[in-house]
Amino acid sequence: MMEYLHTMVRVSDLEASLDFYCNIFGLIEVRRVDNTQGRFTLVFLAAPGDEERARQHKAPLVELTYNWDKEAYTGGRNFGHLAYRVDDIYETCDRLMKAGVTINRPPRDGYMAFIRSPDGISIELLQRGDPLAQAEPWASMPNTGVW
Repeated sequence: MMEYLHTMVRVSDLEASLDFYCNIFGLIEVRRVDNTQGRFTLVFLAAPGDEERARQHKAPLVELTYNWDKEAYTGGRNFGHLAYRVDDIYETCDRLMKAGVTINRPPRDGYMAFIRSPDGISIELLQRGDPLAQAEPWASMPNTGVW
């Protein structure tokens, strides 16, 4: 089973973006994370018809990522990734690798991996529930490229 989680978009002005997405477009803020160590804020937004499901299951959402250190986003860098929850991250990554997909960030932690589409769109895979126990070949597999 696979479940759509969120799409991440980097924003350069959080207040202007929230004004647009919430006040003008009509999305609802359902969760916010301020990470002082990483120097970023994540704001998760849901469509009005998805609000209850988004609060309960943390999906489906748009994730606005505001990096506190200013950065000019060029070449589509403001678009982050798609995210999907999977039942077995190891099985999913193994199936994808056998189909010729590069695992850019292997699930070394038994929880998170990243791949890219043929057009270079980053896709995050997250293990449903608790992380799986670390296992080879994933635990020692290096990153490949960027995600």
